[in-house]
Amino acid sequence: MSKRERWQLTFVAVIVVVALFSVFPIQGRVRLGLDLKGGVHLLLQAVGTAEVPVTDDSIERLIAVLRNRVDQYGIAEPVIQRQGKDRVVVDLPGVEDPEAALELIGKTAMLEFRQVVGVTPTPPRAPERKNYDSDEEFQRAQERWRAMMAEIEENVRQMEEKAASDPNLIVAKEEESGRLYLLGTTYVTGEHLIDAKTSYDSLGRPTVNLKFNREGAKLFDEATTANVGKQIAILLDGVVISAPVVQERISGGEAQISGRFTTASAQRLAIMLRAGALPVNVKILENRSVGPTLGSDSIKAGVRAGVIGVALVVVFMLVYYASLGIVANLTLGVTMLLLLAGLISLKATLTLPGIAGIILTIGMAVDGNILIYERIREEIRSGKTIYASIDAGFRKAFVTIFDANLTTLIAAAVLYYFGSGPIRGFAVTLSIGIVASVFSAIVVTRTLLRIFLTVKKDLTLLR
Repeated sequence: MSKRERWQLTFVAVIVVVALFSVFPIQGRVRLGLDLKGGVHLLLQAVGTAEVPVTDDSIERLIAVLRNRVDQYGIAEPVIQRQGKDRVVVDLPGVEDPEAALELIGKTAMLEFRQVVGVTPTPPRAPERKNYDSDEEFQRAQERWRAMMAEIEENVRQMEEKAASDPNLIVAKEEESGRLYLLGTTYVTGEHLIDAKTSYDSLGRPTVNLKFNREGAKLFDEATTANVGKQIAILLDGVVISAPVVQERISGGEAQISGRFTTASAQRLAIMLRAGALPVNVKILENRSVGPTLGSDSIKAGVRAGVIGVALVVVFMLVYYASLGIVANLTLGVTMLLLLAGLISLKATLTLPGIAGIILTIGMAVDGNILIYERIREEIRSGKTIYASIDAGFRKAFVTIFDANLTTLIAAAVLYYFGSGPIRGFAVTLSIGIVASVFSAIVVTRTLLRIFLTVKKDLTLLR
């Protein structure tokens, strides 16, 4: 074996060893996409207004806020990317509660502290016949209930008239009690927040503690000073969360939101407030969940298809090229190893179409070996020596292999640029497979053939 061949063998061996260290143990090293791991797929559309139109900048800020929320929620390996002019695709692998994810992603989370100008009484529950001894008592209860509801409706009508005549006033509902509030001046907003954390009150109920920046602390101080003994409404996305009575001036720049929170909902609210409000409103166009069982079945089916494909290719190469089929099969193994190492090193997400890309790579990798072997056969038949035939065969096959794989790589690049989600996963896997197969066909196969020639001394099986 010449010095050059030893260097080539050493280079290939180093590449294989590095790839082995990158891949094994493979458990948990490959990032699985939504279709394999299970989770939630959301397609959002930005909805602009006259005040806040949809622009490239607003979409980029929307993606940044969504990514911040998802990262703080602790979701591993999310996919958040723009699709078209005003749409954003969000894939959350491993999420088991799609409703919680939808709330986390879809809410604008615009926080406001506003002056309470007026409030309706709490709507009473409609009377039920089973709670009364006679029909007469039940009818009188219904009359009282209708009178109270008419009074509340009149209050609401007056509030709406005042709000219509004054742009600084709005009518907002408190969902917990059903009361409606006529609200005035906005004292503080979520823009003044620097932190939001979950905590518990003296009764053990979950709360959200807020901390304002210097300007927000000053505004909140002025608001509480002016409203001692009065209510201040806390709104999230135009809905009243609570409207506590200010007992005393609060000058520390901190506030607390309480309500009928669960621990999980309080944590989500804190995350949304920390991440900031969405720069534009969003509409949910698609909400699709993939169960982990379906993802597991997809992995098993993909692995089974891959094993069958590899087995058929290995058998074909051994039957058609005899012992030189071993070289092709070893090259195929190196290609698969480099493909997995590339996926792991680039932190690419493996999807179900990505598995199809791996299976396609198997055929493409062996195709390169077949081209090389057939070229070498032609050169041997023309009367050249074995070494000359190998050199000529690789030189002539290289152009064909390079052109064929380059066109496929261009197609993969187009798929990646215009596609999204699983389509991108297929494009990434196919691209890495193309690079790995070309390297293996040109470098690994040539090195192994020379070693094989050194040991066997002839290539009669190629005649």
